Amino acid sequence: MTDPIKRCRLVLVTPDIEDAAQLAAITGDALRGGDVASVIIPQHGLDEKSFQRRCEALIPVIQAAGAAALVAGDTRVAGRVRADGLHIEVGPTAMAEAVQQHAPGLIVGGGNARERHAALSIGEAQPDYVMFGSVAGDIKPEPHSKNIALAEWWADMIEIPCILMGGTSTAFAEEMAQTRAEFIAFGKAVFADPAEAPRIVAEINALLDEKAPRFGR
Repeated sequence: MTDPIKRCRLVLVTPDIEDAAQLAAITGDALRGGDVASVIIPQHGLDEKSFQRRCEALIPVIQAAGAAALVAGDTRVAGRVRADGLHIEVGPTAMAEAVQQHAPGLIVGGGNARERHAALSIGEAQPDYVMFGSVAGDIKPEPHSKNIALAEWWADMIEIPCILMGGTSTAFAEEMAQTRAEFIAFGKAVFADPAEAPRIVAEINALLDEKAPRFGR
């Protein structure tokens, strides 16, 4: 999750498409649209074996594009498929355990913190990032206003990078970037029409190039 580009970067959340090869092709096309820092692979209710097969198809494609592949939730699968990281949406105790067990070999982050105290408690574990919003939280066009506020507060106060989860529309990408979050994430907004995913990724990057605040640190 290093940041060679001194402005907010894009994170993608893969959709729930049953055919792993098709999903890998769609994800690869999206990544050709422009800069993507990392790709989070949710389990989407799959059993462990099916999830592992999905990750095995996706991870080489993600890594070949220069993005970090983050497996959501399943530590065993993350290890087997040689993921770059582990994304977990849990409380501070589980986060601390995950950081202790898997860092620095894996990127470890997540949280889905819903208020400041919870975010700070998760941050005490020193994860690689904290996420505001859930990978399954893109149910409305706009990001949740609480997550916008939390990301703005966090980015102003805390050195640990944060990811702000977006909604089903990319129309709010500039507002998200103005929080000074290091990363903004989209799932359905990019992948709802897979054929459009490369164009949408390119458009988000063009907007961030033009509008996103530059980081001084």
